[in-house]
Amino acid sequence: MPAWVASRWRDRLRRRWLGRLTAPLEAPLPQSRLFLLPTRFGLGWAGLVVVLVLFGINYQNSLAYALAFWLFALGVVTLLRTWRNLLGVRVALRLPQEVFAGNEARLGVTLEGTRPRTALTLRAGGASARADLPEGRGETTLALSAPSRGVQPLPPLRIESRWPLGLVRVMAWLEPGGQLLVYPRPLDEDEPMHRRAGAGLEAGDFAGLRRAVPGDSPARLAWKQWSRTGVLAAKVFSVPPRQQLWLDYDACQGEAERRLSVLCARVLAHHRAGDRYGLRLPGLTLAQGEGARQRRLALEALARFAPPPANPVEGR
Repeated sequence: MPAWVASRWRDRLRRRWLGRLTAPLEAPLPQSRLFLLPTRFGLGWAGLVVVLVLFGINYQNSLAYALAFWLFALGVVTLLRTWRNLLGVRVALRLPQEVFAGNEARLGVTLEGTRPRTALTLRAGGASARADLPEGRGETTLALSAPSRGVQPLPPLRIESRWPLGLVRVMAWLEPGGQLLVYPRPLDEDEPMHRRAGAGLEAGDFAGLRRAVPGDSPARLAWKQWSRTGVLAAKVFSVPPRQQLWLDYDACQGEAERRLSVLCARVLAHHRAGDRYGLRLPGLTLAQGEGARQRRLALEALARFAPPPANPVEGR
């Protein structure tokens, strides 16, 4: 069987298996989705109980019987306490506002329960975190790796508990069902024209007065005018016109990912400078704009962009 066929079958079986085991987010964990597995310590505990029972039978030792039954009863109580520690827990996720390739995606996790819970562990994509719910509510953060840009599905979330003695491990799987949008890693160029982007945007000459509005800086208010006329006004200064430019994919050099990284760095630089800019990608043109919305649209376009196939003639 070819390797790609075997890989496809493994992925299909894995999705089907997770679909049967996972519980929905933001809903109390039902008992049908809780699974208990003994730990190594728990297996040793059970083995000790068996040895004590055999010892008592062989030597008719009442003390061995008593110790075996006490350890067995303690194990049963511990199993129930561990199971109840996770039953009914409600989990909610909070996606990070923005993630750049090569950094960590800090996924916020909120846990709620009808009563206090202790020592809950969450695992997802190689990251783990611990949370306590002293008053029935707790928060923690999972630091997921984001090695490359693009749309990445969130990995299955596993929540488990070994409290109080670690004899058994009760666990449940949750399917986030969401996606994480990873922006390209910013890569600054050595071109001075982009390092000077937005220069000369400081306020210039005094241009007049206007009626003050809530939110005006106290330094911009005309206090002398207010003392003479009783009308609070704000000073207006002339500002040089902002740069209006285009960030073009074809104007960059190098491989596709390097071009996207350079464009990402330019988007961040021009946003900080207050420039008005547009973005041109193969098959997509983002009109010129400014502000936080333009920055978000440009970064999302770079993250979702599918590079065209490489031309062998250009690579020579």
